[in-house]
Amino acid sequence: MHQLTIEPGRAEHHYWKDLWKYRELFYFLAWRDLLVRYKQTLVGIAWAFLRPALTMMVLTVVFGKFAKLPAAGVPYPILVLCGMLPWQFFSTALAECGNSLVHNSSLVSKIYFPRLIVPASSVIVSLVDFMVSASILALVLLWYQYLPSAHIFFLPLFVGLAFAAAFGVGLWIAAFMVRYRDFRLIVPFMVQIGFYITPVAYLYREVVPEKFLLLYALNPMVGVIDGFRWCVLGGQHVLYWPAQAITVGWTVLLITTGIWYFRRVERTFADVI
Repeated sequence: MHQLTIEPGRAEHHYWKDLWKYRELFYFLAWRDLLVRYKQTLVGIAWAFLRPALTMMVLTVVFGKFAKLPAAGVPYPILVLCGMLPWQFFSTALAECGNSLVHNSSLVSKIYFPRLIVPASSVIVSLVDFMVSASILALVLLWYQYLPSAHIFFLPLFVGLAFAAAFGVGLWIAAFMVRYRDFRLIVPFMVQIGFYITPVAYLYREVVPEKFLLLYALNPMVGVIDGFRWCVLGGQHVLYWPAQAITVGWTVLLITTGIWYFRRVERTFADVI
């Protein structure tokens, strides 16, 4: 009679191969989360459309009508959507990724598989939400008869930067949340603060004094939103290249250190969770 012993770290040398081996589990988790998100809801997947639409209206009235912030000749709803869509994708992916291990605790504590699959699948679900939400931007562009520039073909690059940044930070939060559950309270607070220091509803180069631009650009989402607006608005919006360099640097750092730390503590998840 053969005895099988499972020890922490036994599959260490096969970990990255196992990511491919367990790809069906990745598909299953992503599909399950997508179905659960809209199951037994009143409006279903239309919520991914209504949420940015309603938020756009509120921000347009507050910042465009009341505060009368400059829009550089661009219809204010378009300006808002170009900042809000990447921000909502980032913040939603960050929250979902951070909570993913705790939400799948029964699975994590019982069987072996590369735990990296769990947060990765949650970010993919947020990406699907983003793609649905992006349809409202297309409708608003048609409404205002605003033709995007050829820069629009670079849009996937900035979506990828937002994806990588959210995944990198999410891995840190997911690992911390397994041991410290009070991160459930910290993450929403971080997202709320991040909204106010990110140029979601305004052109930051029109609002932030020039001497503080570099400091302001330390927020990695500044470069993403700047690039998003450049892709849609074209020549009416000039890229701030230092922000792009900082965003790329932050993204590489976050994704690298996030994977490193996640892999370092991964073997303890089943015992702690």
